[in-house]
Amino acid sequence: MKMRVLGIETSCDETGIALYDSKNGLIAHHIFSQESHQAYGGVVPELASRDHVHKVIPMIQTLLDETQLTINDIEGIAYTAGPGLAGALLVGATVAKGLAFALNIPSIGVHHLEGHLLAPMLEEERPCFPFLALLVSGGHTQLIKVTALGEYDILGESLDDAAGEAFDKTAKLLGLPYPGGPHLAALAKQGTPCFKLPRPLLAHGLDFSFSGLKTAVSQLIAKSPNDEQTKANIAASFEQAVVDTLIVKAVRAMEQIGFDQLVIAGGVGANLHLRQSMTALGKEKGFQIFYPRPSFCTDNGAMIAYAGCQRLLAGEQTHDLQVRARWPLDELCPPARILNAY
Repeated sequence: MKMRVLGIETSCDETGIALYDSKNGLIAHHIFSQESHQAYGGVVPELASRDHVHKVIPMIQTLLDETQLTINDIEGIAYTAGPGLAGALLVGATVAKGLAFALNIPSIGVHHLEGHLLAPMLEEERPCFPFLALLVSGGHTQLIKVTALGEYDILGESLDDAAGEAFDKTAKLLGLPYPGGPHLAALAKQGTPCFKLPRPLLAHGLDFSFSGLKTAVSQLIAKSPNDEQTKANIAASFEQAVVDTLIVKAVRAMEQIGFDQLVIAGGVGANLHLRQSMTALGKEKGFQIFYPRPSFCTDNGAMIAYAGCQRLLAGEQTHDLQVRARWPLDELCPPARILNAY
């Protein structure tokens, strides 16, 4: 069965629109990153919702014009139903459900993290089930055993700050603009990791903790000279501490479950130092490492279109307009199990 699916992502401060064809792959995609939050040093939910309202429909039309398709060529619609900002999620959900009703086609609410987990499937070199996923983003740091679509077992997760959140908070301590993660990574390239910083919970288990590392950086900044080279060295030391922690935990999980495929997904997955270190690790340990392209590490419509397409092809669809600001990943089920429940 073939299906052409429109993907809509509006979970936070990026509007993502994409078209995915189950036979021919990704047709086209666009991402709009909101800049209105920079003055506030963080995402303002009301502003995010308003920007999505202004952007979603024009971006869908632009995508159709560029691909020389019409709205009637869409055979299914996937949208992010959670987790995320409730108001922002509702924008995408209402547009998706309204279009689906008007066109008499199915629609599906997609779990945002499932989109991230499956984003590497959009690449030429893609993993096959089963694999281990290291999901590292602003809101989540998790090690997930992925057996099949909808079969996810969380092996470890952050007990406090996620890795991306720690990047952003540390960047703010260093006086870098929002969003801080990419700015901190750029600054780290100019420094050396010469400061000794903690790697919390490194010796035990598969859970993460980054709040103590952030506190240690805060104390280091307070007693260090306020020159650019020192800031760069602090940034490099922080980045190295995070990367070391992620690598140790990922290797421990791979060895425990006996898998040889590792997926790195989420916004921090675009970090060049993490990618280089993980690639070197893969060669050393005999693991296959898979990443989405950097633009698919951040929030995007392509991953939502792909994940939604897989569930729509399995016969699943969403009949209500419910969105979930909080939605644990382990509450998802494989499509077959959902269908058998009806």
